Amino acid sequence: MLIDAHQHFWLMKDRAGQWPPPSLAAIYRDFLPPDLSPLLDAAGVSGTVLVQTMETAADTDFMLALAEKTDFIKGVVGWVDMKFAGVTAEIARRAKHPAFKGVRPMLQGMEDVAWIDDPALDAAVEALVKHGLVFDALVLPPNLPHLLSFARRHPELPIVIDHGAKPLIATGHYIAWRRDMAALSALPNVHCKLSGLLTERGEQRPEAVRPYAETIMDLFGGDRVIFGSDWPVLRLAGDYQAWLDFCRDIVPAKDHAAVFGGNAIRFYSLTDR
Repeated sequence: MLIDAHQHFWLMKDRAGQWPPPSLAAIYRDFLPPDLSPLLDAAGVSGTVLVQTMETAADTDFMLALAEKTDFIKGVVGWVDMKFAGVTAEIARRAKHPAFKGVRPMLQGMEDVAWIDDPALDAAVEALVKHGLVFDALVLPPNLPHLLSFARRHPELPIVIDHGAKPLIATGHYIAWRRDMAALSALPNVHCKLSGLLTERGEQRPEAVRPYAETIMDLFGGDRVIFGSDWPVLRLAGDYQAWLDFCRDIVPAKDHAAVFGGNAIRFYSLTDR
């Protein structure tokens, strides 16, 4: 089963004052399952993981409602306030929905790059582990040392780094990113998504992101890399089939079944969907 472990849906009426801005014309409109379904069919993708884009309970409700009526949505990564006093009960409530698979705070937009490295998150982490849920890390390179500290404190929490931590591909920065990613890859509970890299380059030139994609494979290996399209954000720099084909070229043939399906199914516990 081919799984796209990272895609989004949204309605612009719900996003007043939120990203994306009108200047990003390719994604400044509603995106719903009928928009993605033909691309999945053409690519042979059987299921997806739908990931949050807003820090609201309403956005998570919206995604779970879509999952209830959309066969290809196999899991949802939502949002909860991980420092809220009632977070344990909130995670327990969310976990009752069979499509709810994990949470994602939007670390990349926080002024405090060390927000994740805070014992105030311990109650939320304990609840995630108790209910078999996972953590998506939406981070930028400055967040990585703090994510490392968080991951070391919580070895029982499955963590996946979204979009390879958004390396600064457009400006060619590589060494510091690789060093920090190598430290994270040494922890067995940390995975990484092969997603979002083309957008960081800012143009349709897959060869420019090849060193970063190959590094992700080299560091995390075939059993901890997970394919994702980041559609519709991908539309800013490429198309669905081209990104999938590029990733297939990067990943060794022996690892295709894992990277393009098996790892996502295991990490997100998609078998019940």
